[in-house]
Amino acid sequence: MRTSVFRRPRWIYGSGADPDYRFSLANERTFLAWIRTSLALLAASVGLSLIDLEGPRWAQQVAGDLLVLLALVGAVVAWLRWALAEREMRAARSLPSFAGAAGGFALGVAVAGAAILVALG
Repeated sequence: MRTSVFRRPRWIYGSGADPDYRFSLANERTFLAWIRTSLALLAASVGLSLIDLEGPRWAQQVAGDLLVLLALVGAVVAWLRWALAEREMRAARSLPSFAGAAGGFALGVAVAGAAILVALG
């Protein structure tokens, strides 16, 4: 397979060879799953800001802010994960692990859920 020197970003596509397209497409699907989750978190934050729950307002505010923060982090992690995995596939190296990012993301969602439970009263 040939290298793609005209594709951007160059730090990803500038070296190595094109991997099997199935692996690149799987990497893109994972990227889109992270983006879809980030969009859902943003939508949940907007919904949470529009309703009035029975519990303390501060808990509702914390949950909404945390959901927005998680959405932003999720979008950044999505792009970094895609870029690093694509670069490693092009170099025929092992893929990087993102277990820490996924674990932190899951913990953040759990904390947001706990805040929503408090806000429900």
